[in-house]
Amino acid sequence: MEQLVKKAKRHNKEAFEDLMQAQAQNMYKVAKAILRNDEDVLDAMQETALTCWEKIGSLKQDRYFKTWMTKILINHCNEICRQRKYMAPGEEIMERGAQEESFINVEWDDFLNCLDQKHRTVVILYYVQGFKTREVAEMLKVNESTVRSRLAAARDKMERAYERGGMAGGRKFGARA
Repeated sequence: MEQLVKKAKRHNKEAFEDLMQAQAQNMYKVAKAILRNDEDVLDAMQETALTCWEKIGSLKQDRYFKTWMTKILINHCNEICRQRKYMAPGEEIMERGAQEESFINVEWDDFLNCLDQKHRTVVILYYVQGFKTREVAEMLKVNESTVRSRLAAARDKMERAYERGGMAGGRKFGARA
């Protein structure tokens, strides 16, 4: 990945496209955890790609591209959330029913739905994306202890939801997925 970043910094479009393509699934998961609406997710991903292209020269260490890009993505997602607050009621369209999902995705979505945005975000960044708590804290501009407490609270909420029988599956949380 660092080689692609080096090439992209020299404004090699193909290298940049390959880099963004390699990160597309990770970007989608993070944005979906925050925004929950595919249209907004795609908007955030496009804005992130544009910002990354324009500012890739400001990336100090190539090995931190994924962290840098994810931070930009989260900022775009937060901006979309702020814009949504000013929308008239009823303008937002939820699209879940039309999507075909596998059992695993439905189960994971059920677990994530029991969490609010701040908890969903840290769960996705830590468990799914594999970032360290320090990196998550930097991205979200919070203390590392805040990230750890949000992870603990999220695990507790998901476990309580599981025990109430609201979800399929059968394992407790605490270990990395």
